[in-house]
Amino acid sequence: MNATPDSLTAALIHLSPAGLALAGGALAAVVVLMTVLMVRSSQLRREQAEDANERAMAADARMSELLKIQAEMHGRMSTMAEVFGSRQSELNQAISQRLDGMSQRVSSTITEQTKSTHENLQRLQERLAVIDAAQNNIQTLAKDVVGLQAILSNKQTRGAFGQSRMETIVADGLPMGAYAFQQTLSNGSRPDCTIRMPNGAAPLVIDAKFPLEAWNAIRDAGGPDLAKVASQQFRRDMEIHIRDIAEKYLIQGETQETAFLFVPSESIFAEIHENFEAIVQKAHRARIVIVSPSLLMLSIQVIQAVLKDQRMQAQAHVIQGEVANLMDDLSRLDERVRKLQGHFAMAQKDVDMIVTSADKLTRRGAKIEALEFEGGHGRKASGDDEPAAKSVESRTGLLKLRVVDDE
Repeated sequence: MNATPDSLTAALIHLSPAGLALAGGALAAVVVLMTVLMVRSSQLRREQAEDANERAMAADARMSELLKIQAEMHGRMSTMAEVFGSRQSELNQAISQRLDGMSQRVSSTITEQTKSTHENLQRLQERLAVIDAAQNNIQTLAKDVVGLQAILSNKQTRGAFGQSRMETIVADGLPMGAYAFQQTLSNGSRPDCTIRMPNGAAPLVIDAKFPLEAWNAIRDAGGPDLAKVASQQFRRDMEIHIRDIAEKYLIQGETQETAFLFVPSESIFAEIHENFEAIVQKAHRARIVIVSPSLLMLSIQVIQAVLKDQRMQAQAHVIQGEVANLMDDLSRLDERVRKLQGHFAMAQKDVDMIVTSADKLTRRGAKIEALEFEGGHGRKASGDDEPAAKSVESRTGLLKLRVVDDE
């Protein structure tokens, strides 16, 4: 039912004073509530207006920023166009400079080549002069060779020459004690050289007496008949010399079953193998090997390698012991390295834990530094720790309440 003013007035007249007071309080509360609602609505409208203004200002700022970016883009495009234009001009200038430089270099190169050609011609003339001087020296050397041939015509001098070359090759290739010169054998013969073989084997005999007279007769022959006679004489002398070596130097159980016949010239060695094959075959059957200086050097190197291998085998047990000691040292080193690796791993773990603790302390210190305490800071000067602790706890509680209120 709807109440009319007259009915309300009549109701108020019939109310008691206590009822009137209660009705007045309710009316005041309604008025206050309506006032609060009106104030809240005005605040909401004002906040909405401020938000709208802020959004409009943000939109204006964004629009101005976009316009600014567009202006910057236009500026950059113009700058890039200018840069490209300047770069193109610089490129054209650089190309022209390089072409000019290449032209200058080509001209300077032609000039240098002309100068170098003149210098080469001058050096060629100097070398021709040196060749003329060398030709004179060759003529002098030819005279000396003729003198050497005269010296070698003597049998004793010839033997000394072959002996000297053979001794030089042997002494250069073998260590001391591995060879002997002019050693007397059990039959009284004295070979030019004996080489001690490894493993207690019999020594190897080398003979350096080559029949050079018959060879020189072949060279000095004036015609085919004289050359044939000289060749036959050389063949006989070689066969006699091979037989003498086999009889004197091949002693069963005392020397090797093979001996060397040293030829002191590579050219003579080649001529013998080319024109006197029968002599070479006879020497092989008699177990005599004809060697030149290069072949003797190669044989000496082989013997040296065999002697070195023998020494290595003699020291094999020493090497094996050293290798075993080395393996023991390596095992100990591996064990110590692994222990050191474990120590490093433990130290790294401890360092990681220390870093973690330091990070926690840093974060807690930052939290404590960010706190805002009410009243004074620090502890009281009374010396009692418990009141100070209670004060800190109370302040912490107040701070928590303040943070909750702010939230």
